[in-house]
Order: sequence, then structure tokens, then C-alpha cells
Amino acid sequence: MPHLLYNGPKDAPLTVALAHGAGAPMDSPFMAAFAEALAAAGFRAARFEFPYMRDRRDTGIKKPPNRAPVLLDTWREVIDMLGADTLVIGGKSMGGRIASMVAAEMEQQGVGVRGLVCLGYPFHAPGKPINPDRLSHLENLKTPALFCQGTRDTLGGRDDVETYTLSKAITMHWLEDGDHGFKPRKTSGFTEAEHWQSALNAIVQFLGRV
Repeated sequence: MPHLLYNGPKDAPLTVALAHGAGAPMDSPFMAAFAEALAAAGFRAARFEFPYMRDRRDTGIKKPPNRAPVLLDTWREVIDMLGADTLVIGGKSMGGRIASMVAAEMEQQGVGVRGLVCLGYPFHAPGKPINPDRLSHLENLKTPALFCQGTRDTLGGRDDVETYTLSKAITMHWLEDGDHGFKPRKTSGFTEAEHWQSALNAIVQFLGRV
């Protein structure tokens, strides 16, 4: 059973469950910043790790991500632990992608979570064309969703994403000149901290709507 790392009050109106990306753990600076800011805004954040990342923590040996069925099962366990009624799911890159697949699956089952938040959605591998497996379930998604995305994200920048057919339930929040972790170039006039705060502000507004 996944171990949950909590921030924020137990009696918060919503819990936001966040999964990490492929290469960094649940307590990375990025993940910690978003969880702590959500808690400061009055929400409860719950972070967890997929089995391969837990193994890495225990052994110190880097392993590739688990296959999709394991990642999906882990998300299902977390949702069962937290309850879907007051739950928003999402996360960084791969964690958010798997959360979006679970959200679409739950819709088909006649149940659902309150919302979906994806931080740097990986629409495709760097330099590769769009991966249908990463897009098809987003075309008819009904769960309210917020995607925070850097405009020059090599896994899905604005020039790419604006050509895709996405559900009207998805709101895109673009971070100018941001990369996959929302970091802009110095010449852009923006800072990474400003982009993280912009994304956090958008998430808080989104949570207020759902």
C-alpha cells in the first residue's frame, strides 16, 4: 500500500493527491513547493511514490518506471485510500499523465474525482510526434482539468498542443518560455519562481471552481 505524505489540514474542503514524475521523488523541490503552497492555501495535499521510486529510496539503485498497469494500480489504491468525493488528482509529468488515465477510466465506470491537475503533461517524447496513447483519452474527458504547461516544453509546447483536439473540460495555463519544469531562460524576463507561483495561483483558482 502506498505511503502518503500529507501537508495541510485534515478538514480541508478538498484533498489534492500528487504523483511525481519519472525521474524525481515525491519530496523533490518541485513537488514539495506545490504541496506546501496548496496547504498554505487551505487545501490538503497528499503525495506518494510509485513502487519503482520507493525501491530506489530503499536501495539507492535507480530503476526505470514501472509498466503502466502497475502505475495505474498504484493510483487506484491511492484513490481508494483517500476517497473520490472530495479528491482532485494529478501530478508532475508522468504522474499527472497516469492520473488523467485513471480519471477517464473512472468516468466510464460512472464515478469520478472532483478534478485533475497536470503539471507539465508529457504529450510526447522529446523530438517525437504525438503519442496517441497520451492524447486519445483527453479528447472526450469530462472531469474538470487544469494543465499547467511551459510554452517551450519539449514534451508538449504551445505550438504543438494548440494543434491537438482536447476536451473543453481542460483548461490550459501557459507559462511563457517555461520548459518541462516551468523554468524559463534568463532572457525571457521571467524567473522559475514566478512561473511556479503563477501555476500555483492557477491551481488555487481552479480548486475554487471545482
